Amino acid sequence: MAVSEYQYYEFLAIDRPLDDVEQAAIRSLSTRATITATSFMNDYHWGDFKGDPNWLMERYYDAHLYVADWGTRRVMFRLPSDLLDPAVVEDYCVGDQMSAWTTDEYIVLDAISEDHPNDVDYDAETMLTAIVGVRAELAAGDLRPLYIAWLAAYGTWERDEDAFTRDADNDLEPPVPPGLGDLTTAQRALADFLRLDRTLLAVAAQASPPPHDPRDLAAHLATLPTSKKDQLLTQLLQGEAAQARNSLQHLLHHQAAPTSPTPTRRTVGTLLDTAAHHRISH
Repeated sequence: MAVSEYQYYEFLAIDRPLDDVEQAAIRSLSTRATITATSFMNDYHWGDFKGDPNWLMERYYDAHLYVADWGTRRVMFRLPSDLLDPAVVEDYCVGDQMSAWTTDEYIVLDAISEDHPNDVDYDAETMLTAIVGVRAELAAGDLRPLYIAWLAAYGTWERDEDAFTRDADNDLEPPVPPGLGDLTTAQRALADFLRLDRTLLAVAAQASPPPHDPRDLAAHLATLPTSKKDQLLTQLLQGEAAQARNSLQHLLHHQAAPTSPTPTRRTVGTLLDTAAHHRISH
C-alpha cells in the first residue's frame, strides 16, 4: 500500500443522480468516502483511492477534482458530445496537460497541472464548487475554459524548462475565444487552479474579440424554429431542465457568433516571450 501525506478526490454527478445500485458500486471502492446521489468526497493520508477516475467519469460523474501534496492538480469534465464538438476540443489539447477522449455519448476533458510540492492547498473541498460552473459554460458554447487550459499547459514551460522541447516554440495557438479578457468567476477559478500566470493570460487576451452581449443572444430566441422550441419544452416537462437550458444556450451562442475577422494565430514562443518582456517592463 502506498503512503501519501495528502490526496483529495471529489466527483460530482450533475445531469443525473446516481441510484442506490450505482452508489453501492462506488462504495465498494472506498469505505470512508462521503457518498451521495450527486457527489463523492474523500481525502487520503495513508494509502490510495482504489477507483479509476477515468472510468468513473465515463460511467457515473460529470466533474472531478484531484489535489495531491506532491504538486499535482487535476480537473475533469464530462459533457454530451452533441453540446461540445470533439473536433473543436482537439485544437486545445496539449499532451497530457490538456487531453480529451470520447465515449458513446460523451466527451471527457482532462486538465492537469504539476508544480513544486510546496504549492499545496489543504482546503481543496471548496475548489470544485468554485470551478464547476465552466462545465455549463462549455455546454453553452463558451470556449474560454478550453483556451485557459491550453494556455496553462504551455505556461508550465515558464516554471519548468524541461516541460516541452524547443520545437514547441513554433506551436500555434488555437482560436482565441471572445471575452478572454473578461472571465467569469468560474473561469478565473479554473485559471488559478491550473496555475495560469495572469500576465500570460493578459497577453493572450489582447487578441480576443469582445464578449457576446446577452441581449443579442436573447434576440435570437425568436429565430428558432417551432420544432426546436417544442423539443426544448418537452425536455422541461420531462424534468430535463439542465439539458434544455444547455441546448438552448448552445444554439443561441452559435447563432450570435461574431463576424469580426479572425486574428492571426500567434506561436507559443511569441506568447511566452511577450509575457516575459511585459513583466520586465512593468
